[in-house]
Amino acid sequence: MSETKPASVTILDKEYLIACSDEERELLDDAASLLNDKMQEVKISGKVIGSERIAVLAALNIAHEMLAYKIKNESYTSNVDGLIRRLQNKIDDALMKGNQIGI
Repeated sequence: MSETKPASVTILDKEYLIACSDEERELLDDAASLLNDKMQEVKISGKVIGSERIAVLAALNIAHEMLAYKIKNESYTSNVDGLIRRLQNKIDDALMKGNQIGI
């Protein structure tokens, strides 16, 4: 396991030091960039004032996108699972009929 060391990220022009391993550094940078972009969008809209409120709204937007993606992905997975089960049943039925005929 890699040693954690401080990594610097900048969000809304403020620098934060985060303990992070070398393996997680790229993911941390990507997460900080995503959060910074979302917070910039909220700030530019002009509808929300204050860093804390901007951060909460950005976090809610990110959480909403993540949950929407998760629901869409689960629906897709569920459809594929159902299709695989139906195909497996058809294969099992065909094999049983083949065994009954003596093939």
